[in-house]
Amino acid sequence: MQPVLPTRLVEKVWGRSTLPSPFAGPDGKQIGEIWFEPQPGFDRLLAKYLFTSEKLSVQVHPSDHNAPDGQRGKEECWLVLDAEADARLAIGFKQSLSRDEIRAAAVDGSIEDLLEWYPAQRGDFFYLPAGTVHAIGPGISLVEIQQNSDVTYRLFDYGRPRQLHLEEALAVANGEPHEPRFRRTIDFDKSASLVEGPYFRLDYLVGRPAPDLALRFPGPVMAMPLIGDVLIGNTRIGAGECGVLHTISDALFADQGATLIAQPVG
Repeated sequence: MQPVLPTRLVEKVWGRSTLPSPFAGPDGKQIGEIWFEPQPGFDRLLAKYLFTSEKLSVQVHPSDHNAPDGQRGKEECWLVLDAEADARLAIGFKQSLSRDEIRAAAVDGSIEDLLEWYPAQRGDFFYLPAGTVHAIGPGISLVEIQQNSDVTYRLFDYGRPRQLHLEEALAVANGEPHEPRFRRTIDFDKSASLVEGPYFRLDYLVGRPAPDLALRFPGPVMAMPLIGDVLIGNTRIGAGECGVLHTISDALFADQGATLIAQPVG
């Protein structure tokens, strides 16, 4: 397995023609996602960047328990890297809703007003358990770490001509508000433990890792440098790239760098 994962630039109607450093999108293309192709032996997690200029659909993902046969569910988390002044993220509902209430709101378009929209700022971190109804607004750059699954059920898409999955979404949607314990704001100058199970663990690492980090992350890990490089022998994983390390101890982290470290659990 090669340390540096292949990069995929994905056009989206809600993407951007101009990307922030260190990225450079193809001329005339609206790039909404940059993701890193999982490799055999380390394929349970997917890491990606998202860049938005329009609202994304109101959607939900199933869990491992109610995903289609042979497919994973999807738990995910977001770390906001940059956001315009009025940028917002919708996560969960303002108040408890029944399945019939969600259905009616999805059909008439009022579901957007029933969602809890959080102002998005650099450093905001959100964990989204499977079943969380959510949407991303325009003007946001973020990192998403998720279970490697492409099962998405759209409830509402602002009239765009894309398929909706109302019945499938209603079968898995949680009609409750997002729990406060699943969101926080981090200081980008300090290391932080962000996720500890049940499907993956995730740390934000500033500089070089403390010795005990290798104990929490035994074996192969995903490394996603946000600032600076990670070196494995003569191989460089730079900012804007993503790679897999056999162990944390195998790599040299930049003293002034910042890296996301992720590993599947279970």
